[in-house]
Amino acid sequence: MPHAKPSSPEASRRMAKVRQKGTRAELDLRRALHARGLRFRVQVPLLIKPRRTVDIVFPSSRVVVFVDGCFWHGCPLHATWPKVNADFWRTKIEANRARDADTDDRLIALGWETVHVWTHEPPTEAAERIAVIVSERKKGRSG
Repeated sequence: MPHAKPSSPEASRRMAKVRQKGTRAELDLRRALHARGLRFRVQVPLLIKPRRTVDIVFPSSRVVVFVDGCFWHGCPLHATWPKVNADFWRTKIEANRARDADTDDRLIALGWETVHVWTHEPPTEAAERIAVIVSERKKGRSG
């Protein structure tokens, strides 16, 4: 990936502050899942080569959850394409999308179900969707 210079010192500071884990959306979703009685692990490296870490993991039902930021993962509803360093950012976001698809393919091949939650989704709605999937997978594994 080409390395671009920040468009300004302010842009550089702003991007340096972006959290990669423990984001507000992640914490809100984890609270909503916990309130539903669901127990899970966080920041689990399920793939070693290439190294990929999962945001939320339900080991017994083999369900993984990724909390995807609208900008960084190219949300179809909210993604914006920067005008400054446009080629760099389009390449970066498209590479993120390709990596997400590759990660899903690898995990599915290993028997996991992948769930993606956009940061704009209400946490209680996302938690309900995840709870249904976890429950169905548990039933399927025990029956």
